[in-house]
Amino acid sequence: MSENLKTIKELADELSVTKQNIQYHYQRLPKELQLKSSNGSNLINSKAEKIVLGKLESGSKSNTKDQQISSKENFEDEKLDNPFINRLIKEVEYLKIDKDKIISTKDQQIEKLTNLLDQQQRLALQDKKLLEEYKEEINELKSLGIPARENEKDPIAQKFKDIDKKEEPQKKKKRWWPFGKM
Repeated sequence: MSENLKTIKELADELSVTKQNIQYHYQRLPKELQLKSSNGSNLINSKAEKIVLGKLESGSKSNTKDQQISSKENFEDEKLDNPFINRLIKEVEYLKIDKDKIISTKDQQIEKLTNLLDQQQRLALQDKKLLEEYKEEINELKSLGIPARENEKDPIAQKFKDIDKKEEPQKKKKRWWPFGKM
């Protein structure tokens, strides 16, 4: 026990903060860093003091890059070669890489869909213009009194029309009573 151990009150007086504030951060330390004296008071070693000090600084100031770096350094000191923590860190790094891949593929898909939508809108506009042209042409033909179809001038088409007209009157009307069949 050659370490410099302090009580919560001593550390609070040294840092000019309240005892409750130090107690709050002390309770959130890993269990292996929470020490007790023989009389039951809470003790803080140098490693725990660094962590509490980092938390106090980050809580009192706005987050800057320097504070994020110092909190990262405190986290590195806190690790204590725990295989579970190391495994979780590796999984987080993997998920970050996987997230970047997913985002890039989604961006590509969005770009393709945007291009397809643009093409569809252009085709719809072309179709609309063609329909308007056809309508104008039909209206011009109607106004000139020219038949809309050229096949009406065609003699073969006339024959088919004549045949259709002849077949219609030749149909026999069926009666519903059986008297006329005998």
